[in-house]
Amino acid sequence: MQKRLLTVLVLIATLSLAGFAQHKKSAKAAPTGPLPDKAYLQKIWDGWAGLDASKMREYYAQGDHTFFDLAPLKYNNWDEYQKGVAALLANYKSAKFTLNDDLQVHPAGEYAWCTSTVKEDALTKAGKHEMAQIRWTAVFEKQEGKWLIVHEHVSEPLQ
Repeated sequence: MQKRLLTVLVLIATLSLAGFAQHKKSAKAAPTGPLPDKAYLQKIWDGWAGLDASKMREYYAQGDHTFFDLAPLKYNNWDEYQKGVAALLANYKSAKFTLNDDLQVHPAGEYAWCTSTVKEDALTKAGKHEMAQIRWTAVFEKQEGKWLIVHEHVSEPLQ
């Protein structure tokens, strides 16, 4: 009787561990299709260089998502972000943003996140030439076959 009970307990423990291992493996499932690459990410920044926030909607998830930009503290959804950034971009005559070579893209199932520094070269309508290195972190979610930004953080170091 004790031998049969021990056998049953060992079998239950083995099946439990196998199920746990399978769950852990499926939780880290690889994303379907390619990750956002440098060309796609640069296309996003090239879009911002066009100084028209309304044309950027296609890269951002709609709904309640938090986006941090240089100012103000945060936006709670794309519509707020578009409106706030449009007011900021209205002060510029031209802009160019270039992803630096420190770009990293990390897969996380149906999500991916990236980090990079970005070179800014801009001209204000008042004629001031601005150059800066800014930080960029973005979290992407695969929605309907396309990588969309669900969280973004853009900041400039204090110098």
